[in-house]
Amino acid sequence: MSEDHPDDHYPARMIAMLEAIWGVGFLSPGGPEEVARVIGSHDLSGKAVLDIGCGAGGIDIALVQNHGAAYVTGLDVEDPVLARARALVRQAGLSDRIGLVKVAPGALPFPPGTFDVVFSKDSIVHIPDKHALMADVYRVLKPGGWFLASDWLIGTDQISPLMAEYIAAEGLDFGMSTPRRYLEAMTAAGFEQGTTTSRNRWYRVRVREELARLEGDVGMAAARVVGRDFVEKNIGIWRSMIPVLDSGEHCPTHLAARKPG
Repeated sequence: MSEDHPDDHYPARMIAMLEAIWGVGFLSPGGPEEVARVIGSHDLSGKAVLDIGCGAGGIDIALVQNHGAAYVTGLDVEDPVLARARALVRQAGLSDRIGLVKVAPGALPFPPGTFDVVFSKDSIVHIPDKHALMADVYRVLKPGGWFLASDWLIGTDQISPLMAEYIAAEGLDFGMSTPRRYLEAMTAAGFEQGTTTSRNRWYRVRVREELARLEGDVGMAAARVVGRDFVEKNIGIWRSMIPVLDSGEHCPTHLAARKPG
């Protein structure tokens, strides 16, 4: 396994760890089934899709194979996840329908009205300014296009000590926001039909299953790849998630909004 770069939030061993928990190509919960739930009744057939925070590529492969997207442009800011995504896309034979691009944090590097759908799964948590994000998503969408996403939200504006402990355990630059603030940002950008749908109840069950697997066979297998200490660190993170999920303060949420057209 390659050496981790100190500036990478998702170095090679973290990718391996998360794939052991969530499946090949996935760096957040639920796999292709949860991608399908985010999409819901929306038809992606023949559509141009932008995926913000494409991670290890499993989502983009699912958008093409399972939902018929004509072309997916996946963006990420780190080399290790993009290297993994490119390898999986090649293995799937989808290099002609999925393009993966490294970008710097900031405005989306596309002209107005480029995409039919802007998708994101549990990645925009890393972008603190939700108003700027929603305005930029609105800009790159075609009239009538949809923003479809899931993200890690918080239930209240003020975080508790337990939530602060969880965020510190993750060691990530979380820019967590409330559903109300997301809806405000969508409306301010010009979106209509904005909705937020809590997935807290689903993940409260799922996280306990994941922890049991980490403490069992999955953790043992992962330790042979990433080391026992790294597995134990992640077990600690999963344990710190349970109280804030149970309290409702940690609130995975589906987001949707339409650009008028």
